[in-house]
Amino acid sequence: MAEFDRLSEGIAWIDLSFVERDRTPRWAIEVGIRCHLAGMSLREVSKHLELFGIKRSHVAIHNWVHKADLQPISTVSEDQLAVDEKMIRLHGQKFWLYGAVDPYTNEILHISLFPTTNKQTTRWFLTELHRRYQLNDVEFLVDDADYLGSVLAEDGYRFQVIRHGNRNAIERVFWEIERRTSSFSNSFSHVTLETAQNWLEAVAVYHNSRQT
Repeated sequence: MAEFDRLSEGIAWIDLSFVERDRTPRWAIEVGIRCHLAGMSLREVSKHLELFGIKRSHVAIHNWVHKADLQPISTVSEDQLAVDEKMIRLHGQKFWLYGAVDPYTNEILHISLFPTTNKQTTRWFLTELHRRYQLNDVEFLVDDADYLGSVLAEDGYRFQVIRHGNRNAIERVFWEIERRTSSFSNSFSHVTLETAQNWLEAVAVYHNSRQT
C-alpha cells in the first residue's frame, strides 16, 4: 500500500466521470494517468500497472489520458503574465505553441497549439486567454516574438518587452514541454492537432498540481 499511496498523492485533480464501466479499478486509472504525466512512457506505465495485477495495453492508457480531458484552470495571482510563442516538432511535424504562465506561481494558465503562426492565430490565443481570465488590468511580459508584441499593441493590451526576470517563467515551462515531447516522440506518430492539444493540456494540469 505504501507504493500506491506514494503514486496516488495529489491526484484529486483527475476527474474520472468519463469511466463508463468498472473493467479497470478507478485507482489504477488514476495512477496510470499520473505516472504518464509524471514522465513514464505509455508502455512503462503498462508494465508498472502489471505489478499491481492490472493488465492494460499502452493504447488503453493513452485513451485514459485523453478521455480525462484535463485542462489547466487557475487564477491570476498578480498583475503580470508571461506569454510566448514557439515552434516545436512532434514526430517531425511543425506546430506553434502558445502559452501563458503566472510568473509568481509558475502555473500554466493557458496553452494552445496551432499548425501555423500569424496574427490571426495569435489573436485566437489571446482572445481565449482573456475570455477565461478577464485580463483588463494585466501587463503581458513578452520577448521579440514575431506576432505577440504587434498584436498586443494593435489590440490595446498593456505589455512590456523583456527577456529576463519574471518572463523566464514561460521559458522554463516551454523547455520542460520540449523535453517531454522529445522523450515521447513515438507517441506523436501521425498525431492529430486535437490529440496533441489534449496531451499538452493534461501535462499543464499535472505541472500546476506540482506548484502547490
